[in-house]
Amino acid sequence: MRAAAVLTLVLAGVLVAPGSASPAGRHDAPVPVLVYHVIGTSPGGSSLEGLYVPPAELRAQVAWLARAGWHAVTLDQVLAYWRGGRALPRKPIVLTFDDGYPGDWRYALPILRAHRWPGVLNLQIGNLVPLRVRELMRAGWELASHTFTHPDLTTVGPAQLTREVSTSRRWLQRVFGVPVRVFCYPYGHYDDAVVRAVRAAGYEAAETENPGWASPAEGLETLDRIRVGPSTGIAGLAAALRSPWRG
Repeated sequence: MRAAAVLTLVLAGVLVAPGSASPAGRHDAPVPVLVYHVIGTSPGGSSLEGLYVPPAELRAQVAWLARAGWHAVTLDQVLAYWRGGRALPRKPIVLTFDDGYPGDWRYALPILRAHRWPGVLNLQIGNLVPLRVRELMRAGWELASHTFTHPDLTTVGPAQLTREVSTSRRWLQRVFGVPVRVFCYPYGHYDDAVVRAVRAAGYEAAETENPGWASPAEGLETLDRIRVGPSTGIAGLAAALRSPWRG
């Protein structure tokens, strides 16, 4: 979460950890959103080396989260809490999986399903066949758009920006028959023009790779997340979840 947003919350006296009640009538507590990429074992020498989390590591992290009292929810549920006060578990956490690698279906799905937990699939269209996407959705996963071709949206022209942001949302809604309320910026990159395109496309929120806990105070279209990589481990995860203003 950025410093200005934190200062605003502190001065207002409303910065509370998830699981604590917000002041009467308020529903703005920060919620941690984890970001995973490739769930699998790195072959070594890959350009994606820093994106791999082995399945055993994900399994251990999810088991640790459950023992520590965390409960996975979707971003849709978090938005409903922030917007209208819909109840969340005492310690809500969101697990997002970017791009749509096979490990989301092969490994993450059964690991989360063992705890009856949902995930959020930030799908680059074409990376997972619709059959696998539907299996994730049947298990309670939320579907979000991560564009068609995963470009740095700050570098593309207006026509491509519209296709990657707006047309991708319409495509997902048509093919899978669900509302798509959330967008995920490729590489976490965005600027004012990209945020305007996200807003014009009808999304209710968008995910960045800015480190920290997600909060409505920072703007729903620029939500922070906590990146989990091959060296994070349980200790790193525990440190990131220690404080809602970390980052």
